[in-house]
Amino acid sequence: MIKIGIDAMGGDFAPEVAVEGAVMSLNYLDKESRIVLYGDKERIVELLHKYGSSEKEFDIVATSQVIEMGDHPAKAFIAKADSSITVGFKDLAAGKIDGFASAGSTGAMMVGSMQVIKPIDGVIRPVLATLIPTVSAEHGIRRAVLMDVGLNVDAKPEVLAQYGLLGSIYAKSALQMENPRVALLNIGEEEGKGNAQAKATYDLMKADGRYNFVGNVEASYIFTGKIGDVVVADAFVGNSLLKMAEALYRINFKLGGGKPRIKNLFRPLLGRIVPKLYFQQDFWDAMNAESVGGLQVMGVNAPVMIGHGSSSTRAICSMILSMERDIKSNFPAKLREALKESKPAEA
Repeated sequence: MIKIGIDAMGGDFAPEVAVEGAVMSLNYLDKESRIVLYGDKERIVELLHKYGSSEKEFDIVATSQVIEMGDHPAKAFIAKADSSITVGFKDLAAGKIDGFASAGSTGAMMVGSMQVIKPIDGVIRPVLATLIPTVSAEHGIRRAVLMDVGLNVDAKPEVLAQYGLLGSIYAKSALQMENPRVALLNIGEEEGKGNAQAKATYDLMKADGRYNFVGNVEASYIFTGKIGDVVVADAFVGNSLLKMAEALYRINFKLGGGKPRIKNLFRPLLGRIVPKLYFQQDFWDAMNAESVGGLQVMGVNAPVMIGHGSSSTRAICSMILSMERDIKSNFPAKLREALKESKPAEA
């Protein structure tokens, strides 16, 4: 039995949206997966009934406190010992749940990840990663890993080089890619491009034989899937790229792009005959943050995901499904094994 811990009190619209998203996810989760909701039990039960479910379909851990967005993350994590986030992390560390996700305080989630779950031995710095869509004639629409998107804005070359290993193992285990291509985001494809950080990182990644480093990738090729399945950048660049992509989605949607041109009623038939017919729709849907659900905290000892504070019902549902996939991938254990077995080559 897989147990997915969800902070029912996290997010701008919690607990309503969190509970409704959890109920929605029941339509897609495997039978051996079960959601554990953390928060105000009386309110959670009331909302489960409102959204057509019941407490029999969930495990509920009653908590009496909430870490608010305005709270100091580290201080609140300790002071509010009975908060949904703090209790969730304690249960994750104790093995009572297999993964934990929240759309609540990002700072508190990072405190829990770093201080309770802790980085895997050998990981220099954990990283925040997300999935972005790529489209190509060979693979159609599929996901690629973009990292870092919010944690280390001034990452050292050795940290960035190790991101390549983390991303490669994640792509193999969670995305079922046989030999993922790892690329460094840069201002040009040629070796020797970029600033001192990029050049030093390139040398380290090239010398590291533990993953399939394919060189630099320009931003114009990221969404084509032409070069990389894992794209490495520091958080300053990665977060800027992510927010630009989110803005492009919103602009495109307002202009009518990405909406179905042919009713989905005919998709089971037409999708098989002419797969490209739905490429545009699928690409933009995959660009929608609601279809991703949240950011993975990679490099810690258990699966952790952080959702956007303004997460919708669909976003919470997507976050739960992503967490189920990550738990099944056994990524932390595979990363621990890889770090024990080998060390990076020196540039």
